[in-house]
Amino acid sequence: MALIKGTHSLPPSGSPSGRDCSTLLQELAADDASARRSAARELVHCPDASAALLQRLKVEIVLSVREVIITTLVRLGDPAAAAGLIECLRSDDAALRNEAIDAMKQLPNEVAPLMQELLADGDADIRIFAVNVLESMRHPKVEEWLTQVILADPHVNVCSAALDLLSEVGTMKSFAAIKQVKARFANDPYIQFAANLALGRLREE
Repeated sequence: MALIKGTHSLPPSGSPSGRDCSTLLQELAADDASARRSAARELVHCPDASAALLQRLKVEIVLSVREVIITTLVRLGDPAAAAGLIECLRSDDAALRNEAIDAMKQLPNEVAPLMQELLADGDADIRIFAVNVLESMRHPKVEEWLTQVILADPHVNVCSAALDLLSEVGTMKSFAAIKQVKARFANDPYIQFAANLALGRLREE
């Protein structure tokens, strides 16, 4: 799914069609998918629309409408949008979770303040999703967060996900932490493989 990179600079106030925000919010629940799609697109001109868009996203079944909703949330790029997308990670809908992850990757500054909490979530799956968000998230603390994960997270699958990413983005700063997780999960074949791969790449630099 192609998303529009958020610029965080909204167009001038007012919908190009002349419809006000109240009308657009009503049309977001219209029976006609094209009306919902049009409303979702134009709600980018309504800075307080994130909550309504997120509510619609959770029940929307038409893919093209969902794509426009996600794109508008990214363009709005406010804290409400970021927090709502994070909540989507708890959905039973795998497609919605993946869409939320893709969108969060485009909101590094908005998601960053919430990342520490995400990586400490009680649900290991949520922690893995958080690592997935870091995969292409351009933020200076990505390596630091990944290092914290492999040093402290008790779940082998979370550490495996973090190691996979560290093997791509890690520097010598994470060398000692990688050796520690290798020792901590000495009997896990995949951790040994991923750690050796990461260490080998760092030694070649």
